[in-house]
Amino acid sequence: MAKELKNLEHLIDRIGEAAADSDRVTLGMIMEAVGSRSFGPLLAMVGVILFSPLSGIPGMPTTMGMIVLLIAVQLLLGIKRFWLPGFLMKRAVSPEKLEKALDRLRPAARFIDRGLRPRLSFLIYGVGLGVVAIACIAIATVMPVMEIVQQFTVNHETR
Repeated sequence: MAKELKNLEHLIDRIGEAAADSDRVTLGMIMEAVGSRSFGPLLAMVGVILFSPLSGIPGMPTTMGMIVLLIAVQLLLGIKRFWLPGFLMKRAVSPEKLEKALDRLRPAARFIDRGLRPRLSFLIYGVGLGVVAIACIAIATVMPVMEIVQQFTVNHETR
């Protein structure tokens, strides 16, 4: 069983380790490496991705929104082990592409880790966790709309 994740940089390192000694890295391999109960770090990782230039890739905000929605619904339902559908778990990328993306995410993860400290602990148990899950669901449902607005704004500015 994997040790508890300490911070986002540790999460990135763990994902990088999943890529070692493999010609293709599946999302299932990554999930196995980070652990099935890593709801918080996974939500934070989505935040790092959306904070990075990767969020400018068409479809990325909507995809990340769907992942947040899936995570938050599972949190709200009290599911103990993170689950993704099989077709997503089989999605694969080359280790080189994964490592390149992780290298780009590391500086943002370090920056965020400096500001993250255990605070507001009441939000990770019971009713507080439900409130956080509902907030994540609300944010995730508007992300596709915001992506359309972003793409419209970018296209309109280039004219």
